Amino acid sequence: MIDLSGRVVLVTGAGGTIGVGVAARFEVAGARVVRHLGLEDGDLRTDARRVLADAVSAHGRLDAVVNSAGVQPVEPLPGMTVETWQSVVDSNLTSAFAVTQAAAQLLPDGGSVTHVASIEGRNPAAGHAHYSAAKAALIMHARSAALEYGPRTRVNTVSPGLIARPGIEEQWPDGVARWHDAAPLHRLGTPEDVGNACVFLASGLAAWITGHDLVVDGGVTARPTW
Repeated sequence: MIDLSGRVVLVTGAGGTIGVGVAARFEVAGARVVRHLGLEDGDLRTDARRVLADAVSAHGRLDAVVNSAGVQPVEPLPGMTVETWQSVVDSNLTSAFAVTQAAAQLLPDGGSVTHVASIEGRNPAAGHAHYSAAKAALIMHARSAALEYGPRTRVNTVSPGLIARPGIEEQWPDGVARWHDAAPLHRLGTPEDVGNACVFLASGLAAWITGHDLVVDGGVTARPTW
């Protein structure tokens, strides 16, 4: 098991399904986790510097950041409003931009920033035009940040596939069944699967990895679509 004892990690979106799993896996690895739950902790688009400064003030240091904050509404593109589009882009992309910019000034040499993106950043789904576009931009933001903040700060993305959550099999039985059939590992992912990937990228084992998108999808994107 990777040992992150003594490290301090900020996880945004830590109240969501994936964020909970990410935070839990960092704690198992021995890290002290600072959870940013949502707007009650500050709007990350405008308040990122304070949120990160508070983490450093409380714990004396900050070694890694995981940007897990985001939303995934379903709305057909033809009727989508500019306000809805902007809200999804702000939640999934702009917040990560602001946190990364602030983190780069506080993290030590070798510090790590990881964005939780999505396989929809490469393979869009109907009703998710705003979400898919934001996640695609998030992957490119990480690559750009890796270029400009290297060698001091490493920046990567983790792109999950379909992640289990309470009630999903009842709410979307056909989709879950299709996923099971399509994924070579024949199961949904868990939040902890995503967390394990984030822990790896924040650890010394990934010291020469930056600008990379680590796909965590049970192999589903390996399947031909034709």
